[in-house]
Amino acid sequence: MDSDTLSWQLPYLTPEMPGAGGRLRVTCEDFQVEEVPLYEPCGEGEHTFFAVEKRDISTPVLMRAVAKALGVERDAVSAAGLKDARAVARQVLSVQFAPPEQLLALELPNARVLWAKQHTNKLRVGHLQGNRFTIRIRAVHPEAAARVKPILETLVERGTPNGYGVQRFGNDGLNHEVGLLLLRKDRPALRERGIGSLPFREHRFYLSALQSALFNRYLAARIERGLLDGVLPGDIAKKQDTGGMFTVENVAIEARRAAQWEISAAGPIYGYKMMPAQADAAALEAEILARAGIAVDEFRAAKLKGTRRPIRYRPEDLRWHSDGDALVLSFFAPKGAFATMLLREIMKTTDDREESAD
Repeated sequence: MDSDTLSWQLPYLTPEMPGAGGRLRVTCEDFQVEEVPLYEPCGEGEHTFFAVEKRDISTPVLMRAVAKALGVERDAVSAAGLKDARAVARQVLSVQFAPPEQLLALELPNARVLWAKQHTNKLRVGHLQGNRFTIRIRAVHPEAAARVKPILETLVERGTPNGYGVQRFGNDGLNHEVGLLLLRKDRPALRERGIGSLPFREHRFYLSALQSALFNRYLAARIERGLLDGVLPGDIAKKQDTGGMFTVENVAIEARRAAQWEISAAGPIYGYKMMPAQADAAALEAEILARAGIAVDEFRAAKLKGTRRPIRYRPEDLRWHSDGDALVLSFFAPKGAFATMLLREIMKTTDDREESAD
């Protein structure tokens, strides 16, 4: 496997537009994120939802601290998504059989409980609409304000590439390569990397990194061919309002709908039960797998069902202003979308490793 076969690096959508430069996360307060819940707790039931504000601590570490303070197993505490460590983040967690007053009295490292309320069901991964971000980029270029305006206009009009950032692939950027070795059960090669038996979650995470890298290769091909905001014959498209998916048959009609943000093409998170594309779209998806030397049956053996992911997202309620030598941006991004995909287009310099995806 050569270094480019599974490269997860993405081209810029706006390569001709110079970036604003700058630095992220000089302080935790520079990166603020607030979860937007899918629903509110009803006030009764055996589960308790509780909102936390945390800083400089990851969601998994905080969940372990909550479990320890309550004297319960780690898996008893759940979250709708992960939030950044190097940030000020507000999100909702849930736990079973713990009264609200017990949660409100918790003393937690680098976090505080804002409110607690009972509900009938456990909070599960994906039970959120998205996240609101307020981000300060420090030490930007003197012409940053002029530079960022056309970039943001493009990202709102055409969409922000909905790829996976460096944080998915580890500090060395090689998590996806480990995933490929696990997919093929190449134990000698794994031992050479010092990897033996892995816990289930870690094993699945490496496989997910492989799927993420393949998605990025597909997304890169769409960007390079000018197809981020368009559709191909046989594309699987996702409706913006309902989330329903369908196969593109009439390109002329669906291209107009894509331009109006009624739909977006949904790329492959490869797996054996993924909704299949047709025609030109199927050919492009097969091309990406062929270049990586991977067969669909390998996903079946690894029990990777696969799914679809929109290839772009639209930052909503986007606002920005200059503040001395800094730029301050605020916007809403749907669940699963990385704010750093927008920031990299603006800055053209960032190598941010902190952001978590839901």
